[in-house]
Amino acid sequence: MVNCFIAQSTAYSAEPNKNEEYDKLMSLYKKVETITTIPWYVFAAVDQYERNVRHSRRDIPKANGLIEIYIKPEVWSGPINPNINDTDPRTIGLFGGIGQDGNGDQKADPNNDEDVLYTFANYLQKYGTNIDNIRIGLWNYYKRDKAVGLILGHMKLYKKYGTLDLDKHAFPIPRGYNFTYHNTWGDARGWGGRRIHEGTDIFANYGVPVRSTCYGVVEMKGWNRYGGWRVGIRDIDNTYHYFAHLNGFADGLKTGQVVEPGQLIGSVGSSGYGPPGTSGKFPPHLHYGLYKDNGRTEWSFDPYPHLKAWERAERKKK
Repeated sequence: MVNCFIAQSTAYSAEPNKNEEYDKLMSLYKKVETITTIPWYVFAAVDQYERNVRHSRRDIPKANGLIEIYIKPEVWSGPINPNINDTDPRTIGLFGGIGQDGNGDQKADPNNDEDVLYTFANYLQKYGTNIDNIRIGLWNYYKRDKAVGLILGHMKLYKKYGTLDLDKHAFPIPRGYNFTYHNTWGDARGWGGRRIHEGTDIFANYGVPVRSTCYGVVEMKGWNRYGGWRVGIRDIDNTYHYFAHLNGFADGLKTGQVVEPGQLIGSVGSSGYGPPGTSGKFPPHLHYGLYKDNGRTEWSFDPYPHLKAWERAERKKK
């Protein structure tokens, strides 16, 4: 009984803690925005991108504070600095480091949230404060087009909704429609060569609505010889949501568009396994996949547990 009580207490307290964390982060972003005139959602996007990278890799140390932007020690203190743990802004600058004092304590501490955020802001500010210049600064920092693209997508979401709380989800098929699915991730597939099934198949009738499962940006829309008519949406967690074998797209849906959980994006079909327009080679269903980017590469992971959780949450909500 005691263990049950503890579990319930933890569950009930999780939401206030998360909201409190969002408030603290937003306060930090807005403070640095005031100092540098760089919009708060730029810092939020970079921080969120790096947060997801940190949590999906083992070669980057865990953050000591709320800000999870990781600046390598040799970049912070200077590539030729004999003291890799230097916190003196004067010697850091002398040796070409970028570490800055953001809270006025005369130290440039890589473990201090304000110092880290102000340091990154100061780096971007050297390129300029408009979005085009910020894009250049981001590319020079990450040297990876994918990283810059993901951060720019996160910026779109934060700017549009004005909040950090964008982790809600929806089941892709609306309530009231018949559908069936089971765990098919990892099953063998033969068309086009031996490969594994990188998703969950949700079987439903032709034309059944398909909805976005997340807040995200439409990263891909069009034809793929395997997936047929398909849509790819990138969410705030660097996760790519893949919807395939569609019968068609929602009116006006386009790449670069911001979508939200439950928004119509298309309908169930049986397209794919051939040139554009091929359909009917298998029963109508939605192929739903999830892919995670870790700052270096992207891989598929099993969407089935997430689908079950979202389905249960909607059933409970109703």
